[in-house]
Amino acid sequence: MVMYEIEFTPEAKDDLKTLRKFEQHTIIAGIETHLTYEPTVETRNRKRLRPNDVAEWELRLGKYRIFYNVEEHILIVSIEAVGFKVGNLLFIRGKRREL
Repeated sequence: MVMYEIEFTPEAKDDLKTLRKFEQHTIIAGIETHLTYEPTVETRNRKRLRPNDVAEWELRLGKYRIFYNVEEHILIVSIEAVGFKVGNLLFIRGKRREL
């Protein structure tokens, strides 16, 4: 099975820093579990998004949303943003977003 390398953009690192330590650990563990292998296979918690300016894919971990792109030819998953949902509202970097 092919293993992907996971990289965080500076913006995604900033997103993580705004969260509490245990939330950061939960998110990083979820990313490693769900995106290290087959990050482009749709599952219950992983889906391809409609075209937008954030990322092509979304991983759902409870209330958290991890937005990422995959570079298949070099086996890299690039974490673009980390946000969270409150009801039907999505927040990324403290601002409400529509995707």
